[in-house]
Formats: sequence, structure tokens, C-alpha cells
Amino acid sequence: MKSSSRKTGFRHLVHSTGYSLKGLVAAFRNETAFRQELALCAVLVPFAWWIGKNPVEWLVLVGSCVFVLIVELLNSAVETVVDRIGPEHHELSGRAKDIGSAAVMLALGMAATTWGLLAWDKFAG
Repeated sequence: MKSSSRKTGFRHLVHSTGYSLKGLVAAFRNETAFRQELALCAVLVPFAWWIGKNPVEWLVLVGSCVFVLIVELLNSAVETVVDRIGPEHHELSGRAKDIGSAAVMLALGMAATTWGLLAWDKFAG
């Protein structure tokens, strides 16, 4: 049975956007790693227009930065849920946090490789 108070269409989009912005603000306020990665992206993104030779390379460079932020947001969400369950150590809680951390590490490695290869191509190629 559908609730008559349920938001649909444009109203749903507006409210969903509000929740998303609330999540970004929460991550910025509470997650040091997110702030650090956001600052790094803010520094790197202007260089994408200089390093990239065409719009596809610009998109790849900027996209790799955004990908790191997305993975960090997901990792932070996992950590928040695990911490909400309780402060005591549990093997599965630790595993979940470690897997999230590994995802961030891989995203950072991919971004570093992307930027490194395109910078190498720009300066040595």
C-alpha cells in the first residue's frame, strides 16, 4: 500500500538532493581523510586542464579525483555504521573497516597512476 505522504517526482529529487548535501557536509565536518582528499583534489583539478591534452584526458584526471572522494564517502559510511553498532572490537567489524580502507587505498593508487602516466606523457612524451 502506497503512502499518500510519500514524495515523488521533482519533490523527491529536491529532498534527495538535500540529504546528499547533508551527507557531504557531515563528511567534511567529521572525516579528516575526506577533507584531506578534497583539498588534494582542489589543488590537482586546475592542473588537469594543463596536463590533459583533450577533454577525454581532462575527464579522466578529474574523474580519478572524484572517484577517490566517492570511495572515501562509502568507506566513511561503513565505518560510521560499524561504530554505531558498538565500540567493542569484533572481528567482522574490523574486517569491514579494513576492506573499506583497502578500497580507498586502491582508488588512491589508481588516481596516482592516472595522474602520473598522463603527466609523464605531457612532459616526457
